[in-house]
Amino acid sequence: MSGNLYVVAAPSGAGKTTLVRLLLEREPAVQLSISTTTRAPRPGEQDGREYHFVAVDAFRAMISRHEFLEWAEVHGNFYGTSKSWIEAQLAAGRDVLLEIDWQGAQQVKKLFPEAIGVFILPPSMAELTRRLVGRGTDAADVIERRLAAAEAEMRHVGEFDYVIINDQLDQALDDLRSVVRASGLVLKKQRVQHADLFSRLI
Repeated sequence: MSGNLYVVAAPSGAGKTTLVRLLLEREPAVQLSISTTTRAPRPGEQDGREYHFVAVDAFRAMISRHEFLEWAEVHGNFYGTSKSWIEAQLAAGRDVLLEIDWQGAQQVKKLFPEAIGVFILPPSMAELTRRLVGRGTDAADVIERRLAAAEAEMRHVGEFDYVIINDQLDQALDDLRSVVRASGLVLKKQRVQHADLFSRLI
């Protein structure tokens, strides 16, 4: 695997989507894998940009054809990652970022043990609650379910390589960029990207 595969997970409301968006703006060499989902688009979302939106029957058919690198049911909706697209990007030496949940991260790690796992934590449950309420997109009962799920999800933090606490957005972004930059400097990757230089110097 010549490209780096980043797996970024977090409980709902921890700021994962914002951090990933800002990272991609500042690190253009990293490509975002666009997941397929059965959930309805939120206001402002477009098919093929935030997600590939499909019906449940279509998603189940894709599962049966083994088209997903990973898939999971989260909050009553299905989410999945295209296996063939990921493999093609990594083989071409491109870095890819997956913005998924801990269940998906476990599946990815089984197929790509070298995948780099990053978990985003909120600074507190009170702040997580404030962020979810502040979205204004979910009913009170949905927020309660998300908070309960968040507590369960955060117990899986030990399965990841890096942990970033998203208290101050700028600092959290710097931390995430540091992970990407350091990962690009590992010996194995440098040998591939600068093969001519290595052959001349070493």
